[in-house]
Amino acid sequence: MSGDDARIAPVALRWCALAAQLLGWRPDEFWAATPAELKAALAPPDTPPPLARDDLFRMMEHDDG
Repeated sequence: MSGDDARIAPVALRWCALAAQLLGWRPDEFWAATPAELKAALAPPDTPPPLARDDLFRMMEHDDG
């Protein structure tokens, strides 16, 4: 394995396990999916984007609590 492959393989295996647990995908289904399909399955398009750090800090500054 090359240097890049050695770093990518463990991450890919973790994503494969996550897809199996959350989505019920078998390994062949995971490996046949595109990154866009995996993203769509894990975070549907209507999911709002995560809160940006600056927005969080701005909200915290205005918090009365």
